[in-house]
Amino acid sequence: INIYVKSQLDAVNITTNPYPDFPTDMPAQFIALNSISKGKSKVIVTVFETRFMHVQEFVRMGADIEINGNTVNIQGVNGLIGAPVMPTYLSSSASLILGGLVAKGETVVDRIYHIDRGYECIEEKLTKIGASIKRLPK
Repeated sequence: INIYVKSQLDAVNITTNPYPDFPTDMPAQFIALNSISKGKSKVIVTVFETRFMHVQEFVRMGADIEINGNTVNIQGVNGLIGAPVMPTYLSSSASLILGGLVAKGETVVDRIYHIDRGYECIEEKLTKIGASIKRLPK
């Protein structure tokens, strides 16, 4: 699968809810996407309202994000900057890997045991589709 974006993505607002609505395990990935999209967006979390610790990691990478209760307000930026980051749960790990892949410079994701609980050999799979990613020895 090849995906080409000819212009900057437009930011989207989402609100999580249990099935069949927007998945409660996807807001972190959409925060990553919206952080580099054009415009302002909101991500409203209705189930796991305290899972925003990864937002500060994105801010360290240059994202313009603010938390207000169960809502994350995002102003898209032109790009992220690589930084050492530390996820706190599975979805935050995936989102920080996505952020690191689009960031300029090197991003080192610590605590990868979180990602390993849900994404087996993610670095191998992403490398196969062209990502520049590797697992560092412990």
